[in-house]
Amino acid sequence: MKKRRVVVTGLGAVTPLGNDVETTWAGIKAGKSGVGMLTRLDASLFPAKVAAEVKDFDIEKYIEKKDARKMDRFTHYALAASIMAVEDANLTITEELGLRTGVWIGSGIGGMETYENQFRVFLEKGTRRVSPFFVPMMIPDMAAGQVSIHFGAKAINSCTVTACASGTNSIGDAFKVIERGDADVMITGGAESPITHMSVAGFCSNTALSLNTDPQTASKPFDANRDGFVIGEGAGIIILEEYEHAVARGAKIYAEIIGYGSTGDAHHITAPAPEGEGAARAMKQALDDAGVSPEQINYINAHGTSTPYNDQFETMAVKTVFGEHAYNLAMSSTKSMTGHLLGAAGGVEAIFSVLALHEGILPPTTNLETPDPLCDLDYVPNVARKEDIDYALSNSLGFGGHNASILFKKMK
Repeated sequence: MKKRRVVVTGLGAVTPLGNDVETTWAGIKAGKSGVGMLTRLDASLFPAKVAAEVKDFDIEKYIEKKDARKMDRFTHYALAASIMAVEDANLTITEELGLRTGVWIGSGIGGMETYENQFRVFLEKGTRRVSPFFVPMMIPDMAAGQVSIHFGAKAINSCTVTACASGTNSIGDAFKVIERGDADVMITGGAESPITHMSVAGFCSNTALSLNTDPQTASKPFDANRDGFVIGEGAGIIILEEYEHAVARGAKIYAEIIGYGSTGDAHHITAPAPEGEGAARAMKQALDDAGVSPEQINYINAHGTSTPYNDQFETMAVKTVFGEHAYNLAMSSTKSMTGHLLGAAGGVEAIFSVLALHEGILPPTTNLETPDPLCDLDYVPNVARKEDIDYALSNSLGFGGHNASILFKKMK
């Protein structure tokens, strides 16, 4: 069976840097930080004091208040980003097209905020006062479900839950849906809203979060003084479309998606496999899927969490896959500016990878001041770089040993 070509025709985002793609991307190019002091919760309760919160977001710009009340915050972000992405693609989803339009949006945690709030209601007021919408607000697949309902998208409707790889796995899975002919359009990416008492407490307890109290420097991937990630939130959604379908309707095309790799570490619930062995296999799978040689890759949007093990092992994985070429390509972590959006990270970082190709601008890794001898590649330190590139790879690695890589190609 001949593989169908798949392209990116729309982008939508809600991030700590801005509530649309334009503002977010402008912040990335400027090296701006979306990290601030933790304000949604009482920071005195936690060792970690900073977070990358979405600011001034109003879901009522997109849907009615009565509908919004039946959704968790992560679904708000997903729905807003999807509406923006569909609008950016200039796509009208008719009843006919709806049968060929699918949704695949991942979330690592889902409606944790709803769970906590409703558990308090249960403890204080009893069973009868728990919302009848509690379960459908909480479950991670409801972002995809609500987006499907909103647009009348009736092809495959799914959600990948692979921790911090959820967004990238979802995009890769959606890519394969179109490639094999089961849909012509996919609304895909990731959404997360994990800045809740139990999420922050849990990440603090497993010592994953940075204890740096300076918001501007807390997220410092690949730096020798990194001490953990900064928790973030938001959504990144892209529209994937079969190439001929996009051309026939005169769609603008940002990039082509050409490869996908997904592997398991089978090693540890939180720590990556030694030397990034699983991540290396995911990257190689994506290259093999695309029929592209390692020497052709120009840029990698790294998982780059600012944790000691991830940054070291991801660097080792890149060296395993790319050999000497690892020192010739550019690799950056945009989490230095957005914080770590967990299940939404892959969706937002796919957008950055696509725009890097489309505009010829490589995002920087900010706060990279003290070189780590074990992280010795070109991480585009501190300042964005103008460079025309042809191929961009985006990595996401998650608790549970989930590794995902997607490969984009510049449209010419």
